[in-house]
Amino acid sequence: MKVKLGHLAAWLLLGAIAFVTLAPIGWRPETGISAHIERFAAFALIGMVFSLAYPRKLWLVVLMVLGAAVAFEAMQFLVQGRHPGVRDVIAKLAGGTTGILVGWAISLLRRRSSVTDSSG
Repeated sequence: MKVKLGHLAAWLLLGAIAFVTLAPIGWRPETGISAHIERFAAFALIGMVFSLAYPRKLWLVVLMVLGAAVAFEAMQFLVQGRHPGVRDVIAKLAGGTTGILVGWAISLLRRRSSVTDSSG
């Protein structure tokens, strides 16, 4: 079975974010920047990578990425020492949406470029 690199990267990133989100708070990496910016950036990256990996399945990507943002936040209720919050999920949803839109725009530009290249 051939696995595309983009698909593998998307799922590995999602798994890494799930781990960091649900692991004990002491295991969370410290970057020195605001946790809300970290959340936004992590989900923007996931959104972009999923959007690029599955360019013809945009609605599935939206459901997957935004659903993961909500689900991961809700699952924190089950983890001792973690504190889910509305602001946290908003940052994740905003980042995911931004990443999906960026990935979608890149895919669109690639398709237009390949059409232009093949017709010229």
